Amino acid sequence: MTEWNIQSRAHACESCGAPFADKQAYHTLLFDEKADFRRCDVCPACWQQQYSQGSRERKGFVSYWQGVYEAPPPPSDPIQRQTAESLLRQLIALNDPQYIPAGYILAVMLERKRLLKVKEQILRDGQRVFIYEQPATGDLFTIVDPNLQRNQLEAVKRTVAALLEHRLHPPPPQTAPELTAAPSAEHTAITE
Repeated sequence: MTEWNIQSRAHACESCGAPFADKQAYHTLLFDEKADFRRCDVCPACWQQQYSQGSRERKGFVSYWQGVYEAPPPPSDPIQRQTAESLLRQLIALNDPQYIPAGYILAVMLERKRLLKVKEQILRDGQRVFIYEQPATGDLFTIVDPNLQRNQLEAVKRTVAALLEHRLHPPPPQTAPELTAAPSAEHTAITE
């Protein structure tokens, strides 16, 4: 079976190195270089100067096409730093035991994003406690490990997602409209 390993579109012209602009036309040549295929993306100017004449006769030429460059969207961070960190600060300030698991998960998320660093781990009253530092500010966070079990994780994840979306002020619950049934013929006859 033949494996096709064709590179993705380049973000700059292979010949001159100029970055492609969003919605800019580009030209692509595909060459077979025995061990692998090589993709060559070039800007219109380099195409005209170097490739438009005789490119199909070049050694290993396989295919040619034109495209329009689409700039990649800016990276979106599902855990927005300010949101997660400011929420963690609010939960710590509340000092409410119901938010200990959510605070722990937020701290772990921020640690994985390298926005918080574990400075120390201590045992207090039989529970692990993590001392996190926010390197940019030097702020310290004391986070109790709630010793979550696997069967509790999904509920805590939902809580954290809801807190990130709505903060500590969840939207008012949706109330179902009152259902008023039309009086039945039997009921109408009795009351008349």
